[in-house]
Amino acid sequence: MVLCEPADVGSFLNRDQGKGRVVMTLSRRTLLGGAVAALATPAMGQAPLTSMRPLARVPSQDAVARLVRDAGLSGQIGVSVVDLQTGQVVEAIDDAQPQPPASVAKAFTALYALETLGPAFRFQTAAFASGPLENGILQGDLVLVGGGDPNLATDDLAQLAASLKASGLREVRGAFLVYDEALRNIDEIDSTQLDHLGYNPTVTGLNLNYNRVHFEWKREEDGFATLMDARSLNYRPAVTTARIEVVDRPAPVFTYRDAGDVDQWTVAKRSLNDEGSRWLPVRHPALYAGEVFATFARSHGIVLKSAVETRDVPRGVPLASYSGAALPEVLRGMLRYSTNLTAEATGMTATKVLAGQSRGLRTSAYGMGRWLAARCDGIDPLFVDHSGLGDLSRVSARDTVRMLAADGVMPQLQPILRDIRLMDKDGQPIQRDGVQVRAKTGTLNFVSTLAGYVRTHQGRDLAFAIFASDLEAREAGKREGSERPAGARGWNSRARKLQQDIVKHLALRLPD
Repeated sequence: MVLCEPADVGSFLNRDQGKGRVVMTLSRRTLLGGAVAALATPAMGQAPLTSMRPLARVPSQDAVARLVRDAGLSGQIGVSVVDLQTGQVVEAIDDAQPQPPASVAKAFTALYALETLGPAFRFQTAAFASGPLENGILQGDLVLVGGGDPNLATDDLAQLAASLKASGLREVRGAFLVYDEALRNIDEIDSTQLDHLGYNPTVTGLNLNYNRVHFEWKREEDGFATLMDARSLNYRPAVTTARIEVVDRPAPVFTYRDAGDVDQWTVAKRSLNDEGSRWLPVRHPALYAGEVFATFARSHGIVLKSAVETRDVPRGVPLASYSGAALPEVLRGMLRYSTNLTAEATGMTATKVLAGQSRGLRTSAYGMGRWLAARCDGIDPLFVDHSGLGDLSRVSARDTVRMLAADGVMPQLQPILRDIRLMDKDGQPIQRDGVQVRAKTGTLNFVSTLAGYVRTHQGRDLAFAIFASDLEAREAGKREGSERPAGARGWNSRARKLQQDIVKHLALRLPD
């Protein structure tokens, strides 16, 4: 058996591992399909940022201003549109007012990650031997080492365990350790959110299944049968690091307690129908990943002790490794499915590369804002995270468009942004040759944002941002303590309709 040369985890995680083989796992990842489009796109000549010329406005005759006025939205609305060829400001309605960007923040994060880490970057996950491997027996500890991969899934750990068997390992005499300190551990992205929301996960250097566990229930004669598992495309291993108890109470629906190394949940019996499932957040991701990896190792005859977290940087021999997808594909999935964990892990990894060490979430986000201000001259964003989940971030529609229109940005972002369909009054897609809208949406209760690029029916290329927020209503909704506070659904629906109407006007009816 030939082993790699001895190496420490730091040098291993920073090496270029090449393309590797990418295995799509969770259903949202399988939908991404083949490789990401090339970063270069056909000529969309962009005027320098400083050449943006103000538009002489006649509000009473302006179609977009009328749409904003008639939208029936409380709070603030900001609209900014710039012609990328001429630098002309096409629309500017309260566009200098900073607002929460919601998930439009992920577009800023994507640029930050691409230019800091590079498009060839791939996250690495590895199994390290801390002692000699002789005749298939490891005289030392086995360490599962996370490199911050936000897309790591159960199927990927199955592949890593198979590679471990192929290394010749048969027995581990020492401990089984899990290392998640490649990134600073964050208990949750936004502490003001409800505990059971799967889109507000823990962030660490060793993540699994977007740090969510699958809770499934089914009514039986004497109560409910429940199952907590780490399912992905091909496997559904049961886990014990997350547990749940059905209790007889009217409310709340869920409660959470950190029981040492176990996530202990309860759920109100009256909230459950006969059968169903949902994802719950995992607050001990490294132990969760360790338990799942040990299950697959055992299937190959390698029996591991219970996983124990370590903060010591592992040194030794990498016996097996798993290489994630190339960064543009990771970011494409992030922008398509708005995965908060992906935004935080990639943003914090970029900051780590720039700073030379891990930073906490808020410090990392502040650093991203400073980087963007230097990169896109004239903008002044404030970020408290990389995903937009926290509502204390602030950026204006004008600054968002300045970022999108900055030199060299569109060839990187436009190919990985989501296609936005234009719909007619009957809800049917509008087909028009040459028209294309690629953008990022953002949604919080009483916050709705959309920003990206439009190619119009006349072939004009525009960068746009449409921001709407009612922060007083949002604060009242948070005090209500509901996932969907009163009035939020209707407000957000009206905001999305306004966005659709404005983008349709830009794409289909904008004059020369």
